[in-house]
Parts: sequence; structure tokens; C-alpha cells
Amino acid sequence: MEVARLLSFTAASQTFFLSQSAISKHIKSLEHFYKTGLFERHGTSISLTPAGHILYGKLLEATQLQHELHQSMHDLNNEFLPLTKLAIGASTTISLYVLPPVLSAYLNQYPSIQINTLNRNSAVIQKALLDHDIDVGIVESLSQINTLTYSPFLTDEVVAVCSASSPLRSKTVQLADLPGIPLALRENGSGTLAAVEAALQEHEIRPAHLHVRIRLGGTEALKNFVLADTCLSFLPRLAIRHELARQALVEVPIKGLTIRRAFHFIQRKGTENNQWVNEFIRATRRYYSSTE
Repeated sequence: MEVARLLSFTAASQTFFLSQSAISKHIKSLEHFYKTGLFERHGTSISLTPAGHILYGKLLEATQLQHELHQSMHDLNNEFLPLTKLAIGASTTISLYVLPPVLSAYLNQYPSIQINTLNRNSAVIQKALLDHDIDVGIVESLSQINTLTYSPFLTDEVVAVCSASSPLRSKTVQLADLPGIPLALRENGSGTLAAVEAALQEHEIRPAHLHVRIRLGGTEALKNFVLADTCLSFLPRLAIRHELARQALVEVPIKGLTIRRAFHFIQRKGTENNQWVNEFIRATRRYYSSTE
């Protein structure tokens, strides 16, 4: 399943801390058993054969049935707690600033759960869920796919900020002035950047109008740059609460501009009854409703 998921013998061997030859031996045994090839070899890459697609699809179904069986047994006797793996995918803001305290509390409550997290942008998380790489995702608002279910989680605000040493620290910026102000922004493909650009385009300010001095990959990289520089930037409030509290970063009001974005839990349709996913969603909502 791991070779089929990753389409790589090398990556699968790294996942399981096995040699690549050991992984290949297991695949050859399966191919011998089914009397057919499961993978096409294309030099340094591989793909699934028709038989491989069938086997992988049935194994995914079997895994879901196993989850349902374990859940039913646990409902009858809560002392039944088999080791269960839960894969969670989330966008950068959620992964870095929202999930860590929730995951700690969740693991303390359910010690038999083993959690893997995937930190990518929202589009990649949505695809990972469709590919069965994760069990649940948390993403920003996206065009919805009819094979997934979406449920609201929380709303975050993206705010304009500068360092305490910036000449912008005591100003209120007019929207008309924004194209002339040096900016530090996230890289293309960032959800934060997309939210900023969408809000600005409502005021007929296009990306090409902006004076972008630097683009940085990742919230932490951008935040650390702004702390050391005088540029204006846009960062999620969730990511800079501590910096704002100690006034290392200063919020710069932009008259007439408010940038908000909603985050949603996403699941594959047909898996909405997964006990561990639902408990994770409930625990996350409880934690943040109690801290508001």
C-alpha cells in the first residue's frame, strides 16, 4: 500500500526503515501470488498496472472496514484500544499555531493513537485527502469538491504589520498609498497571499500595482524578516499574537481594508463516522471555543 501510495520503492523503504531490497521482495511475493505484475517500471519511476490499481483500491476499502470494525468493538467495550494511526493534514497557519496544543491534549486522552501530520498549502491538503494519504484535513476556503465534506472550524484575520523600528509603526495607511509602500509578502501559492490579493482586488488594487521588495516561503520566514526590516507585511493574527503582545510587531491600520479567511475541516464522503477523526474534530473545537 505504501509503495502504491507514494509510487516509490525508495520512499516506502524510508517510511518503514527497511531496505529497498526488502520492500522489492515483498512486492515480488505479491506479484507471484496474484500471477501478475502490480507495478510498471519506467527507469527511475513506477506506476500501477491495472491489477495494481484493483489491489490498491480493495486494500483501501479493507482499511476502512478495519477502522469501522475497531470502532464497533470499542463501542461495545471501551477497554478495546488497538494502536490506531491518524493522519492529519493542515495548512501552515493551522499546523504551526493552532494544532500543537490540541494534539498534545488529544494524545494524552488517547494514548493508543499514533498521529502523523502533513503541513502543506490548502490545495495540496485537499488532494492528499482525495488520495487517501490523510484521514482528515483543515484548509482555507476552497472551491468545494463533491466527494468531500466541509464543516466550519474557525475564522482568522490577516493583518498588516511592521516592526517596531519601521517608520510605518504610528501611521494609518490609506488604500491609495499602498502601491507606494515597500512590501514583504508570502510566496505565490500561499493561502495568506491569496487572501490578501483577493481583498485588495476588491478595491481594484492588483498584484502588479504593489511594490514587492521580497517574497518569502513560509510564515515564520516572513515574520522573522519583518522583525528585522522596515517593510510592511501581511501576516495571520494567529501567527503573531505573541509578537503583537510584546510590541515587537505593530499592527498598521489600512483604512477600509479587512482581510478574513475561514478554515474548514474536510473529510472524504463515506468516512464521516470515523470515531477517531470525529473525536479529533470535537476536541479541536472544544479547545478553541474554551479559549475564545
